[in-house]
Amino acid sequence: MFGTKSAYPVYMTIGNIPKELRRKPSQRTHILIGYLPTTPLHHVQNKASRRRMVANLFHHCVSHILQPLKSAGETGILMSSGDGVTRRTFPVFACFVGDYPEQVLVSGCKTGDCPKCPATREELGQLEDNYQYRDLTEILKALSTFDEDPGGYASVCADAGIKPIVHPFWQSLPFSDIFLAITPDVLHQLYQGMMKHLISWVTDAFGQKEIDARSKCLPPNHNIRSFSKGISSFSRLTGKEHADICSILLGLVVDLKLPDGRSPLPLIRCVRSLLDFLYLAQYPLHTSETLRLLRQSLERFHEHKQIFVDLGIRNDFNLPKLHSLAHYVESIQLFGTTDNYNTEYTERLHIDLTKDAYRATNHRDEYAQMTVWLERKEKVLQHQHYVDWRLGAKSNITLRPISMEFCGAPTLTKWPSVKAVDLDDLVNRYSATFFREALRRYLVLSKNTSTSLTRHQLEQQTLYTDIPFTSLPVFHKLKFTTTANADSDEAKLITSDAIHARPERRSKRGTLIPARFDTALLKLESDEGTRQQGMPITSIAITKLTHTKNTG
Repeated sequence: MFGTKSAYPVYMTIGNIPKELRRKPSQRTHILIGYLPTTPLHHVQNKASRRRMVANLFHHCVSHILQPLKSAGETGILMSSGDGVTRRTFPVFACFVGDYPEQVLVSGCKTGDCPKCPATREELGQLEDNYQYRDLTEILKALSTFDEDPGGYASVCADAGIKPIVHPFWQSLPFSDIFLAITPDVLHQLYQGMMKHLISWVTDAFGQKEIDARSKCLPPNHNIRSFSKGISSFSRLTGKEHADICSILLGLVVDLKLPDGRSPLPLIRCVRSLLDFLYLAQYPLHTSETLRLLRQSLERFHEHKQIFVDLGIRNDFNLPKLHSLAHYVESIQLFGTTDNYNTEYTERLHIDLTKDAYRATNHRDEYAQMTVWLERKEKVLQHQHYVDWRLGAKSNITLRPISMEFCGAPTLTKWPSVKAVDLDDLVNRYSATFFREALRRYLVLSKNTSTSLTRHQLEQQTLYTDIPFTSLPVFHKLKFTTTANADSDEAKLITSDAIHARPERRSKRGTLIPARFDTALLKLESDEGTRQQGMPITSIAITKLTHTKNTG
């Protein structure tokens, strides 16, 4: 029996595809290689036997799907590349991308243990300097005893630390280590895992009402979601919603006091260190310095996590998803950055290749109809690409080195928001208390660019400087824009950040709209890299007073 409720899609991609293409599901860099049955086998009354049969059914199906990889990895296979040259390649099973239950099912370890290393559930809360992977040779030796001694197979596998699975799919694959192949998962291990735990711990520590009240009071900000009803009103949070809460989480707790008068510094340090780990782990490129910072942020969390035990929120930290963070650095060194194997991409493919295919059927004998529907859809897409190629259509994907720098250019509208605002209104309605004094200093410095004035001389000349106008045009928004696809015909401007400065006003219906004045930090630099009086502003760096994603 197959379908969206009883079939699980399996996808495959290859490692030499640039991640700029792989992270776009529309580019079809992942292919569907099969649907796995997920029947619960209710006719089996014994629960332990049922679990073993489900695991064996899964591994048997995957073994059948990956059977061609065995001979291809040993003797090689001829493949033609994009340049038209045919080469002998040796494709091997290198990475497995999935959430924790899937990792447990694939590796054969017990639920609660680490699927990569021999750490048991009682050892997951401690951070060690170095973790050794499970001994694949010993486990393969234990698995080979099934044909010789089926009766003692379960005890031999228990001694090796795995479940008694009959011929797992990775047993016969050449040059493959399943325990090394399990990759980090930002979506389920961080956003839906540790960040979900952290948000609940913080809510228990400070109280749900206090956290919701602070969420409602946060001013609107660009690229940051406003929670007008608080964060506790959500029943089932998605990864995107957890990401939105993480962007404001540090601002919610930075100056709160714990109810019993205990110092909140350890708790704030825990929140800061775990957020640092979250954003550092998602860097699109890494160096030895960023990996060192990633490791240090995890160490800081373990150093201060005792505060949650002291508050009675946790008894221990034996969480598999917390322990999995200790393997991030080595996995990044082996397989590249985490955006190469994020489950967000395959979760999106479930809609296109499973749910839409199931909806196109009559829900009876759906597997055959789904495969035919997908085959026809694939042919239509291939024909469309062929037509685009014949018409000379250009690809909208431009591969370039990834930059970690913020390169947004300040941009204003052609016409001001208000043509003329009285200087008194700037002081009263816009809260620019010292605008006249600052403007006089600017005029004095503009006249004396060639000479250096002392502070006393500057103040004296400011007193005798008159402002020759009584009103000024005002812009209520300053945007920072970047150019996307600059090398293609579809180049467009993207607003990466914005600053708002708008006084209180009434709408057309008479509703009072409160004032909005964003807080920003301005960095004034000259061409020599240091600030000098009378020099023009050459760069403006904006830092929002919230913990945003681009911390680097």
